[in-house]
Amino acid sequence: MPLNIYAGPSAMRRIEQEGFRAGLFSHVLGASGGPKWFVLAGIDRVLFPEFFANSTKPMNVIGSSVGAFRAACYVQQDPLAAINRLAECYSETVYSAKPKATEITTKARELIDYVMGPEGVMDVLTNQRVKLHVIAARCHGLMQHYGRYRQMVGLGLSAAANAMKRQWLQKLYTRSVFFAPNSKLTITDPYHLATEFIELGYNNIKDALLASGSIPLVLTGVEHVVAAPVGMYRDGGIIDYHFDLSFGPDKGLVLYPHFYPHAIPGWFDKGLKRRIPHAASFDNVVMLVPSEDFIASLPYGKIPDRKDFETMDAPSRIKYWQRVISESDRLGECFVDVYQSGSIMDVIRPLPFLCKAS
Repeated sequence: MPLNIYAGPSAMRRIEQEGFRAGLFSHVLGASGGPKWFVLAGIDRVLFPEFFANSTKPMNVIGSSVGAFRAACYVQQDPLAAINRLAECYSETVYSAKPKATEITTKARELIDYVMGPEGVMDVLTNQRVKLHVIAARCHGLMQHYGRYRQMVGLGLSAAANAMKRQWLQKLYTRSVFFAPNSKLTITDPYHLATEFIELGYNNIKDALLASGSIPLVLTGVEHVVAAPVGMYRDGGIIDYHFDLSFGPDKGLVLYPHFYPHAIPGWFDKGLKRRIPHAASFDNVVMLVPSEDFIASLPYGKIPDRKDFETMDAPSRIKYWQRVISESDRLGECFVDVYQSGSIMDVIRPLPFLCKAS
């Protein structure tokens, strides 16, 4: 089977008792990961266009970086068209031989404009059932500057602080959650990192999305976000790369399409094998993950990543990425087959990484 489905203990019990249906879920998560997202495009093409299409249950969609871009597609009146615009524009983006941060930032703004289309911003503000939440990081200290050297030093300090205690990240960053009007989302963070909530409006949605994807040193970052605290906003994955959070107040399940059968809390935790999410954060989570066999069947036997910009010429990269996007439809079809056939208990497995983090 091309798709693996995992569940935390509480999620598993509820599915056993109530079956697998859209009404179980209150939240959908989207992780940082850049072009890795292409492997999930086929799942995104069926989630809100089909699986959640007839549900009346209020939903929170929450994302950082490219996960935020995907979430902004979910809330639009035609989510399938929006997802396809994201896949098309992102996969076909081409930069100069040695692009500067200003060029990459300009291309990112163009991507957001294209994905949101003429009505996307109003869809965010007027969707009464599906509420968008975009996570960014407001920077303090050296990371609030444009200069490359200061950012490099700031990243080094960030990595060192995080390696000692994840809680120390709040000396350098504040988690900024940009939320759609009338959202009641609550977040529980086992590390109690500083978190601020900023309401989305007509004049800050695109800046919030750009901030959420503004990788340090790669993009310039975003200052002067309307209705937000003064500061420099950068990639939400700095704090929330794959998440280590619980969501409320609704106790519905969390659906989490993800590239891997594991989760890394923050960007600086990638090299810290001991730093895994708390069990409580994934207790009610259902993860949809490409199988190892599916990944092995892709060109080059891997999921796309940002290094492809450096290792491939543009035509080869675009061909490869679009092949992955096409192949990902197999995952969406598998997901549809599972929930329509009622065979979820035959394939669902416990999450493989649940134990208390350090």
